[in-house]
Amino acid sequence: MSYHRIVKSVQSSSHVFLSAAAACVLSLGSAPAHADDYDATLKDIQSTMGGVPSFVKQFPKTGLPGAWAEVKAIELSDKTALPPKVKSLISLAVAAQIPCTYCIWSDTQDAKRAGATDEEIEEAVAMAALTRHWSTIFNGMQVDFDTFKKEMGGQ
Repeated sequence: MSYHRIVKSVQSSSHVFLSAAAACVLSLGSAPAHADDYDATLKDIQSTMGGVPSFVKQFPKTGLPGAWAEVKAIELSDKTALPPKVKSLISLAVAAQIPCTYCIWSDTQDAKRAGATDEEIEEAVAMAALTRHWSTIFNGMQVDFDTFKKEMGGQ
């Protein structure tokens, strides 16, 4: 998939940006804000997405350059191990568990634009539910982890 097509598919994906931005802010700590970096980031977002979503301007200026760099390097890049459809389906499955209405809507749109069928979207969400279900069982019943690994074919 071309970079241009990936960028088109992410134009409504504000939730991933928010998640990545939050993680980046935590890693930046108290890095000083540089107006030039912030302004350059806004210009790059404008160029890449065809506009700057309003929530971007609510995001802390100190974290925006790093957060945007992370989004571009992982979600928007066509040089990653996972294709856009898989990334969207993973993000949708996580969003369904959080839950995040913004993310669910956006990831569903992105997955469809990336070629996911309704059946693939439904299965991704069902897998998230299945994983959550069994995690609840294992953790709530305090299943011994070493025994679990041994019984499931591990060492």
